[in-house]
Amino acid sequence: MIKIYHNPRCSKSRQGLQLLEDSNQEFEIIKYLDHPLSKAQLLEIIKLLDITPMELVRKNEAIWKENYKTKTLTDNQIIDALVAYPKLIERPIVVNNNKAVIGRPTELIQTIL
Repeated sequence: MIKIYHNPRCSKSRQGLQLLEDSNQEFEIIKYLDHPLSKAQLLEIIKLLDITPMELVRKNEAIWKENYKTKTLTDNQIIDALVAYPKLIERPIVVNNNKAVIGRPTELIQTIL
């Protein structure tokens, strides 16, 4: 089943959700700020996205700038930061079977439907 890791306060995330609704396919909405992801879940998503943990970080968030920007972090430390502060996770993330994309731009979601 298709999953969207969604933040309702984010316009890009809302656009991604609308694209899925318009596709008439079944999908699950995961509000990851309400139900934070585990380290194992994040590792799986990063693997499906085929990116480094740093590529999943929202670098303009105040939390990142204030606590991490000037530090040299390992991938494991970055993942720990994403688990501790889910607001740092890029969004929306859409997973369909063994494929995943970050919906920026929103049209990327269509590539895995």
